[in-house]
Amino acid sequence: MTEVPAVSTGDRLFAALQYLLPKHLMSRAIYAITRSQSTFVKNTFLRIFLNLFDINMAEAAQPDPFAYRTFNDFFTRALKPGARPIAIEQEFIVSPVDGTVSQVGELLNESILQAKGQHYTLQELLAGDEESITTYRNGSFACIYLAPYNYHRIHMPYAGQAFKNIYVPGELFSVNASTARAVPRVFARNERLICEFTTPVGRVAVILVGALHVGSIETVHCGEVNPPPRRNKRPEIIAKGVGREFDKGEELGRFNMGSTVVLLFERGRIHWDSSLHPNTTVQLGRPIARVVQ
Repeated sequence: MTEVPAVSTGDRLFAALQYLLPKHLMSRAIYAITRSQSTFVKNTFLRIFLNLFDINMAEAAQPDPFAYRTFNDFFTRALKPGARPIAIEQEFIVSPVDGTVSQVGELLNESILQAKGQHYTLQELLAGDEESITTYRNGSFACIYLAPYNYHRIHMPYAGQAFKNIYVPGELFSVNASTARAVPRVFARNERLICEFTTPVGRVAVILVGALHVGSIETVHCGEVNPPPRRNKRPEIIAKGVGREFDKGEELGRFNMGSTVVLLFERGRIHWDSSLHPNTTVQLGRPIARVVQ
């Protein structure tokens, strides 16, 4: 398994700054601003964003960035039909997002590699849910980071039925590579939504991890599950949407500003594609693993 570079002084400084920032307050402010229907506010943010990032609007269902009602509508924009072909063959697991692989491999019992010298556990990631911890022990995992310029909807990596949903309140650290190297157990500390599915290849978990400036996480079957301010600070089982069927490649949800997806598979069910390693760029629908026959 390839590992990312060791933590640098710059990584430590960026992490230290985040410990000091009022992250939840900032995220609530971003939540409000990105949903403002003020033309001035929306267009000001759009111009700044478009100057910072090279966005391919030609593949968007609405190619005019200024035609969106709010900045969040632009950020979570839909793509044109066919913009992301889905590998429909049953032997393939497909990428659920556009993004960059931060880590991929096999769990060592319950340990998941975050970055060089950084690990976290299933116990931490799954908020102590013993049944799910047992299910994925020694299984396979992948973490895919969505940068601000990426398409920000999440789709199903394989066909399945919603089995369990758990919302876990937490921190809102950035989840970029720098933070992953410097902040211990960041994916297990941040706010997240754990979506589990029963599939022909066993149980599959798609975990949507919140981040700095992520106003909320929204799914097709659960709706917007964590609109700030948060109602409580305990993990919350969400019954809504359980039993819903999803096709491979079907939209599952969206990040309303940035973040990371963690995938979990049961032991011995898949083989990761040999081309997949940290810093690999992936697109929605491309094969990332093969089902063990």
